[in-house]
Amino acid sequence: MKQRSSGILLHITSLPGREGIGTLGSHAMKWIDFLKQSRQSVWQILPLGPVGYAHSPYLCYSSFAGNPLMIDLQSLVEEGLLEEGQLKGIPRFDIRQVEFSRIEKWKTPTLRKAFEKFREIKNQFTNDYHRFLDENGWWVNDYSLFMSAKFHFGGISWQGWPDELKFRTPEGMEKYGKKLADEIEYRLFEQFIFFRQWARIHAYAKSQGIRIFGDMPLYVAGDSADVWANTGIFMLNDKLEPTHVGGVPPDYFSETGQLWGNPVFNWQALKQQDYHWWMARIHFNLRMFDLVRIDHFRGLESFWAIPAGSENAISGEWMPANGYDMLSILKSQIGELPLIAEDLGIITPEVDKLRTSFSLPGMKVLQFAFTTGSENDYLPHNYDRNYLVYTGTHDNDTSWAWYHAAGKYEKKLAHDYLKLYDRKPVDALIEMAWSSVAYMAVIPLQDLLGLGAEARMNIPGLANGNWGWRFRWDQIRGRHQKFLVELNQKYHRNGIKEKH
Repeated sequence: MKQRSSGILLHITSLPGREGIGTLGSHAMKWIDFLKQSRQSVWQILPLGPVGYAHSPYLCYSSFAGNPLMIDLQSLVEEGLLEEGQLKGIPRFDIRQVEFSRIEKWKTPTLRKAFEKFREIKNQFTNDYHRFLDENGWWVNDYSLFMSAKFHFGGISWQGWPDELKFRTPEGMEKYGKKLADEIEYRLFEQFIFFRQWARIHAYAKSQGIRIFGDMPLYVAGDSADVWANTGIFMLNDKLEPTHVGGVPPDYFSETGQLWGNPVFNWQALKQQDYHWWMARIHFNLRMFDLVRIDHFRGLESFWAIPAGSENAISGEWMPANGYDMLSILKSQIGELPLIAEDLGIITPEVDKLRTSFSLPGMKVLQFAFTTGSENDYLPHNYDRNYLVYTGTHDNDTSWAWYHAAGKYEKKLAHDYLKLYDRKPVDALIEMAWSSVAYMAVIPLQDLLGLGAEARMNIPGLANGNWGWRFRWDQIRGRHQKFLVELNQKYHRNGIKEKH
């Protein structure tokens, strides 16, 4: 039986710190301490991969690699890979927003200095380093060559590389493996350090009774090591360009649908391989995290495939996916699945059946609850225990901004429901989540702090300016902790680990 629990959504990059971006260092530990002191038991984060276009964690160069910008440099000082003096000249970064390009420009040369030191004192790390390569060679070797080649060719997409490397001929792979050997070794070092630091954070969270809740996008970026190294499982032509791309059809929110542009999976090819790539990906995520959300879960039942080159999503068609087969194999391997289905939006009975067949919890978002009357699916009286309830997600505006921008009808419905809680609207919305029957309640930190639109994490469809929000420790007051403790006691969200 799943025990009632609660937690906070906060991406690693949003943590405070001197390095301009949240890292896997002391502030992550301090955040875990805050969660424990607030009687929370779940820390939800966004994908951790190396970001590409527009710094989106949902468009990464790899489904497996970690983002080097999250490496904590102070920890490298403590391990003898940097000297304290090398961190004295840290630029003054914005404490409210991540300045991705500036940080990368400063941090990459510093990481390269740590790599040079690593080469000198490698013996101290030999056992751990070789164990990492043995356990992760199946993805990290391709990733390191991919990133090294991308660097070598000035950042262009892999489809523009010389044919011998683009098509991964044995001669081409050997040639560039030798030619780029130093750069490849640097990329391996980055990943070794990232996962070394991640393991420490995860172990600390576990020791404090905090489960880390990761996020796995359904699709991968076209310009990624995933596609380059596994072209056979995507719908590509003989030039290795996508024949179809992902998105969603026109709906109430968009007359032309959404054109995402990611290559879509060839599910027949995946089936012939017993879903090997997907299995490896899910097992990898379940080792990294205690719970994993599958973003765009409905794409495991069927997906909207849009002909490549289309101007919008109108011309797409629904194609079947083999999610049931794949999840059945996974269940036979590990038993109960610690997965969450992101099932927001228009969901068909078939998608719902796929989710319930494996007893996967779905998601409810309270900001969607007041657009229609009492039959609204997102109102707490209309759902059962096997859900996670949110005030909003990383794709929503903050609850303060949502409430103040709501129309007259929506605001009246919200008032009628929230007045039961006798609090300010955002606090009332949080209490409404905690009081619901849903077994887990999660809020973005922005909502706990009552912040406005300036703290929004992402505006879907907007190419630039997302993902940058950071908090400051002085924004968290004693009353916030007291509020969470009070809610957990009042609504029995004591964070006891799940019993099966």
